[in-house]
Amino acid sequence: MTDGALTPQQTSRVIALAMDLARDGDTAALVDFVAHGLPVDTSDDAGNTLLMLAAYHDHPDTVRALLQLSANPDLRNARDQTPLAGALFKGADDVVEVLVRAGADLDVGTPTARSAAALFGRGHLLTR
Repeated sequence: MTDGALTPQQTSRVIALAMDLARDGDTAALVDFVAHGLPVDTSDDAGNTLLMLAAYHDHPDTVRALLQLSANPDLRNARDQTPLAGALFKGADDVVEVLVRAGADLDVGTPTARSAAALFGRGHLLTR
């Protein structure tokens, strides 16, 4: 009989499934994963959080839901990138707006959101 804990392989699979849900913008299923105990700031092997993947793949509703669940908008991946800079890079303007309104730091990461916005001509999106 087990104590209900997941094996390392099962945990890895749950995280991979959650990352796919974030990439796909499956907000309801992702929120359900978090409601059942998956930490909202879970990251993959490259340091990408659920929020990073949802932001990068232009899913503003998923980003909003993760922020409402207390996801940290300033966590950086292994390449020192933030969800906000990723959204600017991808041209995900609606996601940028959600992250800026949530108070994402404009001056952390490489490149910073300010630098990315200037590079891609999206500086106007960073005004709060």
